[in-house]
Amino acid sequence: MPLADLRREYTRAGLDERDLNPDPVQQFQKWLNEALAAELREPNAMVLATVSPDGQPSTRTVLLKGVETRGFSFFTNYESRKARQLITNPRAAITFLWVELERQVNIEGRVTKLPREESAAYFKLRPRGSRLGAWASHQSEVIAGRGALEARMAELEAKHPGDDIPLPPNWGGYLLTPERIEFWQGRPSRLHDRLCYTQQKAGSWIIERLSP
Repeated sequence: MPLADLRREYTRAGLDERDLNPDPVQQFQKWLNEALAAELREPNAMVLATVSPDGQPSTRTVLLKGVETRGFSFFTNYESRKARQLITNPRAAITFLWVELERQVNIEGRVTKLPREESAAYFKLRPRGSRLGAWASHQSEVIAGRGALEARMAELEAKHPGDDIPLPPNWGGYLLTPERIEFWQGRPSRLHDRLCYTQQKAGSWIIERLSP
C-alpha cells in the first residue's frame, strides 16, 4: 500500500477545556497514569530534541524517570551528543506519543543537571547490567566494533563481581523545567483537539486551544 494511502480515523475520545487540571504537570500525570493502566509498551518513552551550536536539531528516544511539580527528569552520559548540545543550548523539547490512546504530549523548557546525590540514588536502583553498561559505554563516540564494547563489559564484570558499582563521574540526570505543554487528542477528520499551557512570568499558566 502506498504511504499516501495510509490513514486512520481517531475516534477514541475528545479533550475539553473543562476536563483539564489547571496544573499541566498534574494533567500530564493523569494521562501517564492512564497510559500505564492501559499497559502500553514503554509508556514513559519520549523523544528528546536538542539543538547543536550551529542550529542543527537532533532527536533520540529516552525514558522519563521522574515527573513532579518541578519538571521531568531523565538520565544519560554527560559526554554524549545530547549532553554536549545541552551545554551550549540548555533548552529542549520532549514528545510522548501514546498511539493506542490516540494521544500526544509536547513539552518545551529549560534543562538543568540534577544534583549529584539524586543521580546516585537513581543509579543504585538500576539493574546491575545497566550500571556496568554506563561505565562500558563512551556514548556517541565511534568504536571499532561490537567486540570492543563487549570486551570492555567483560573487564568491568571482572572488576566489579558484586553489586557495589559506583556512579560514573560522567553519568547523571537532567531536569526539564516546562514552560509550554501541549496536550493533543486525535479526532475524526483530522480536527484534533490541541490544548496548550503556556507559563506566564508570575509562574501561573494560561490554557489556549490551538487549531489543528
